[in-house]
Amino acid sequence: MSAKRMTIMGTRHVVAAGHYLAAHAAFEILEAGGNAIDAGVAAGLAIGVLQTEKVNIGGVAPQIIFTAKDRKVHSIDGLGVWPQAITPDYFMKKHGGKIPPGIERCVVPAAPDAWITALSRFGTMSFGEVASAAIRFASEGFPMYPLMADFIGSNVDNYSRWPSSKKVYLPGGKAPVPGKVFVQSDLGRTLKYMVDEERRGKRRGRKAGLQAARDAFYKGDIAQAVTKWIGQQGGLMRYDDFANFKVNFEPTVQSKFGNIELHACGPWSQGPALPMALNILKGYDLKAMGHNTPQYIHVVTEALNLAFADRHHHFGDPKFVDVPLKGLLSEKYSAWRRSMISPDKAWPEMPPAGDPKTLSALQNICMPVPQKDEAPGPGDTSYLCVIDRHGNAFSATPSDGSDKTPIIPGVGILCSGRGTQSWADPSHPSSVAPGKRPRLTPNPALALKNGRAYMPFGTPGGDVQIQAMIQVFLNINVFGMAVQDAVEAPRFASYSYPGSFEPHAYFPGRLYLESRIDKSTGDALAAMGHKIYWWDDMTWLAGSVCTIVNDFKQGVLHGGADPRRPAYVLGW
Repeated sequence: MSAKRMTIMGTRHVVAAGHYLAAHAAFEILEAGGNAIDAGVAAGLAIGVLQTEKVNIGGVAPQIIFTAKDRKVHSIDGLGVWPQAITPDYFMKKHGGKIPPGIERCVVPAAPDAWITALSRFGTMSFGEVASAAIRFASEGFPMYPLMADFIGSNVDNYSRWPSSKKVYLPGGKAPVPGKVFVQSDLGRTLKYMVDEERRGKRRGRKAGLQAARDAFYKGDIAQAVTKWIGQQGGLMRYDDFANFKVNFEPTVQSKFGNIELHACGPWSQGPALPMALNILKGYDLKAMGHNTPQYIHVVTEALNLAFADRHHHFGDPKFVDVPLKGLLSEKYSAWRRSMISPDKAWPEMPPAGDPKTLSALQNICMPVPQKDEAPGPGDTSYLCVIDRHGNAFSATPSDGSDKTPIIPGVGILCSGRGTQSWADPSHPSSVAPGKRPRLTPNPALALKNGRAYMPFGTPGGDVQIQAMIQVFLNINVFGMAVQDAVEAPRFASYSYPGSFEPHAYFPGRLYLESRIDKSTGDALAAMGHKIYWWDDMTWLAGSVCTIVNDFKQGVLHGGADPRRPAYVLGW
């Protein structure tokens, strides 16, 4: 983990992905003539097999896509909805305000529809072509790697709750060890079935074939098997929830940072917190502060905490909640929020949210009891990005961990457990309701310069995602770091807000630092009121950022992948 990598450069195409075999799968598609969308979908499907402890084929897959021909940005939410049988007070009445692990937190799996929709609208290849690597990794297996082995080994009790999950993740009753070939036969058969259905449908054309592959999942044997089993277990998901589901094309949230046009996901995710925090930070001379100095870490942390306060108070599915995005992103509001940052004193708890109309503080809502000694839980997820020879760009953050939701017997997928990111309290903007989307942590981003794709970027890490993303973005665009240096630089992360995952743990004032940051810096931050905790030199808990930066002047793509997890870059 201490070995420093070099920035990978290419002039034709570059892919950065959360697992090295997924990067290879995407690179093969690019070399075969596919575009960034074809390659991105191939990587995303592969990640759903290769990082199946953190990502699932039956999970979520939010995407931001740039099409060079018309210079347009597109966003696919890739996020499922609560079943129609749920009621807003379901978890209050049945579970005392908790959303328990298992099938009751399931929302409709959105990733298959998201991948196929992207392929149909913007790709050039068939589902069978881009899924070939994922099918091989599932059916024939891949070598278990240390991080995945450690995670499964640390969660044996969770996987043992359900026989179907135990069969996959604890073969022979034991957690797999690094280097052992890990096979997911049922998952391989599920993907092959979708390819077979596509082949039948292709007689009517490529898009008809893709529709047939999609229908195999949402209206065919897969939907029948998943919903029948969930019904037998007492869950609320039904066949019609699958059959009536479609992903959404959503507007991106935009902001400017110098000559960079940043595009983030909408308030159905935590995405807007990224440009909101950057808008606050635009008012500081960050470069003059110095990289990772006490003042720099303090100001960035406080800006993030202000954005997270607004995330907690305002964000939710905009089909159900009126989110005042225009006001939250305004220069006037950002300046007011900036005025709430003291240069030498940290907020001891999450700051109050704000009202962008009146520029007044709001009383924080639905605040959990603060946690004291427990460590914040890690988030799931992975990330991938691609820029191709045409200038198209693909940025996606697939997710859904497998340790708290059961694998569906015989199908090899889980039914997205993303309901863990809703609130049981009906008064919260991200509360439970029929057809409503939870507030998603995965949030890919994409930056443009002069109307061209400049920098797709993202990371796993739950509530750490935006924090790791903003640090890498600033490392490159303020401090001028080479891409790989920017990715590997030491990080920090705040937990001074209610977490996005049930039970929404809250750690007022807590700030983690990777221990490559000087102890004297930690002491100075503690003197400002931050509650300092130390990570190892380099930890996977600090995210795993992948990015590609386009040097238009030289015609060179610079790729970076985070050694904190098994992420890699390939370029040509």
